[in-house]
Amino acid sequence: MSISDWALPGGGRVQLAQEVPVALVYDGVAQAVMMASPGDLEDFALGFALSEGLIETPAEITRHEIAHQEAGIELRSWLAAPAGARFAQRRRATIGPVGCGLCGIEQLEQARRNLPRVAAPQWQITPQQAEAAIDALRHHQPLQDETRAAHASAFWQPGRGIVALREDVGRHNALDKLIGSLARAGIAGASGALVMTSRLSVDLVQKAAIYGIPMIAGPSAPTALAVTEAEAAGLTLIARAGRTLAIFTQPQEAIS
Repeated sequence: MSISDWALPGGGRVQLAQEVPVALVYDGVAQAVMMASPGDLEDFALGFALSEGLIETPAEITRHEIAHQEAGIELRSWLAAPAGARFAQRRRATIGPVGCGLCGIEQLEQARRNLPRVAAPQWQITPQQAEAAIDALRHHQPLQDETRAAHASAFWQPGRGIVALREDVGRHNALDKLIGSLARAGIAGASGALVMTSRLSVDLVQKAAIYGIPMIAGPSAPTALAVTEAEAAGLTLIARAGRTLAIFTQPQEAIS
């Protein structure tokens, strides 16, 4: 359950989002401890491994195990031999609060990742469709409806609209869970756009680029570093700037 029923001191009850420590453990080593919603955990373990470059394909994880403990939850994943050997070279553990999306790094220089150049999409989106996708998120967020405390990460495809969505108290956790769900379903990042409820920060750009998603849209403006990284990786960033929708990068690639 990702929701707790809570009694108010003055009477009445409210629904609160749960936030628990979740350790992402690969081959017996904790790579990160995130404060997260305790749902869609296998998606989380897979999506984190993909977006952080621990694995290249879902097949490189041989099995998952979810261990509930008094202090929190351990997501234990075991890697196939090639991925396990790569992981052994970069083992480190980091504790990250919900606002942290850069995990498993030791030096400042590692915060700027060498991102792959994302291929230009074979589809286009109109500004009206982008607006509609952003607005549609609120109709697909049961955790947010109950608690008013959750971010959402959704995947939009041309002609289909929102085809997948994950929620979490942390925006980057929601994205990792979404990436995991897409990978498990065999949905390529190149086939659609990422739609977020949060500001478009650099960690979201990095994770989207790693999975090959060519566009991110959201209701809040991106940070300056997110725009710089998106431009370098070939991502299109679309967000509301005041009352209007602004295209911050790559307008010629995907906007019709």
